[in-house]
Amino acid sequence: MAVRLFVGNLPYDVTEAELRAHFAAIGPLSYLSLATDRDTGKPRGFAFVEFSARADAEDAIRRLNNQAFKGRPLAVNEARPRDAHAPASAPRPPTAADPSTDAGRDFGPDAAPRRRRPQAKRAVHAERGPKRPIYKRAPGPVRFSVGDEDGDEEEVHGAPGVRQRADEHDTT
Repeated sequence: MAVRLFVGNLPYDVTEAELRAHFAAIGPLSYLSLATDRDTGKPRGFAFVEFSARADAEDAIRRLNNQAFKGRPLAVNEARPRDAHAPASAPRPPTAADPSTDAGRDFGPDAAPRRRRPQAKRAVHAERGPKRPIYKRAPGPVRFSVGDEDGDEEEVHGAPGVRQRADEHDTT
């Protein structure tokens, strides 16, 4: 029965041929897969090696685990199936049941809870839209006729905000 091994902490410049030669010293390999990054194509630092005999796999774990390979200690152990999770580690320390206790807190009192405020009147009115149609102004200067309320002045508007009297333009 074939036994698959996980080989971790590989240098990032390792090739499949170098890895095959290193593990072939233990026994014949039936499978070798060097994981590479999808985007860059560079090795990700781990591989899977499969031996056809269990004795060769156990010998590889015993001889190559924590042994230097290209300047880095290898992590060699039996591979777990994809759906199996890591074994449970040490239990976490218990947390305080009462969150109001100040054990380990040195950053001040709790803030007052925020209350939801009703929307401002402006915000409510802005959601409805305009009450009457919006008319567009014609582009260009606005000119007024001679017959204003004042009587004798004619106003000419060129640019917005600029008012001139008609008699100021006369230089006669």
